[in-house]
Amino acid sequence: MAWKTLDDMDLNGKIVLTRVDINVPMADGIVTDATRIARIKPTIDDIVAKGGTPVMLAHFGRPKGQYVAEMSLSHILPAVKETLGRDVIFVEKPSREALDALAIGSVVLVENTRFTDKETDNDPEMARFLASLGDVFCNDAFSAAHRAHASTEGVAHLLPSCAGRLMQAELSALEAALTTPERPVVAVVGGAKVSTKLDLLANLVRKVDYLVIGGGMANTFLAAQGIDVGKSLCEHDLAETARDILKKADEAGCEIVLPKDARVAWEFAANAKNEIVDVTAVPSDAMILDAGPASVERVAEVFKTAKTLIWNGPLGAFEIEPFDTATNAAAQQAAAMTKAGDLISVAGGGDTVAALNKAGAGDDFTYISTAGGAFLEWMEGKTLPGVAALG
Repeated sequence: MAWKTLDDMDLNGKIVLTRVDINVPMADGIVTDATRIARIKPTIDDIVAKGGTPVMLAHFGRPKGQYVAEMSLSHILPAVKETLGRDVIFVEKPSREALDALAIGSVVLVENTRFTDKETDNDPEMARFLASLGDVFCNDAFSAAHRAHASTEGVAHLLPSCAGRLMQAELSALEAALTTPERPVVAVVGGAKVSTKLDLLANLVRKVDYLVIGGGMANTFLAAQGIDVGKSLCEHDLAETARDILKKADEAGCEIVLPKDARVAWEFAANAKNEIVDVTAVPSDAMILDAGPASVERVAEVFKTAKTLIWNGPLGAFEIEPFDTATNAAAQQAAAMTKAGDLISVAGGGDTVAALNKAGAGDDFTYISTAGGAFLEWMEGKTLPGVAALG
């Protein structure tokens, strides 16, 4: 790929516009999870170490082009200072003159870029204004790279541009997983609905050797093959689509792995009465809430043949016990193989991160993306404007 990194740029004495994602959760005026802030620290530290002045551009919430006091980045300033371990200067209305007057190595946070609709409209006027503030543009917000906004895409065309350390790590991990992977490649795709992941499935069957489908999505594929899934979550109207994906997988030499057995229950509740049944014997009044032990064993066999694993979505209702059993077992095996050096494992998506962490497996994966939509669009084979602009 053609993107540059901080290693390719002369930053000494330069103002470095740095797009970051610090859209963190808050409760009662306190940041409850500073992970996203912690992930930009290597980039900020590197820019300062190279003699540059990082000026952070970021959004917070969805103010829809208006000033919304509760969405001011000033609210998260204390957490930014604490997590970065630096003084951070907050600027509501930046100017080149004011930035030039700062001491080299100062760290600046500019007010919410989305307080004007010119940001989300990718207005050329805003892109030019942002470019006038700096000498170099560094994009460290992979999670916003699927949006063509002024601060992610527009400004990148107007200044020498590069990827920050977090962006670099995301792109390198995804390139290793999908663009130039070690084979065999296995993808795990779970979650509730096939309809939200049609593009993803269509792309993956052309790229991977095995596609493990779990969660409510698997029910749709089972039903499409004439299997009665009882009262399980299922998109019966997508039966033809599911059959088409199965056909395309067969043509591409990709084996789709569906559950052989299931853990069924009669209510969606923790520790609800449940049974293990063959998928062809689901009671008409029950619902599938997890894959069964035979299914887990088959997934384990597939993992053992793999060199690369891409994971998006749980295999069952992982939020409640015992319907987290399949997800936990598969995640722990992938983590163990990765730790042993036998597997490159890349995962992403909100439920995925939560499920892997719940299984105690997240720390041992090669890379876990917190990017959400951008991670999915990359897996779908789509061009991300914020990445393409760095080329």
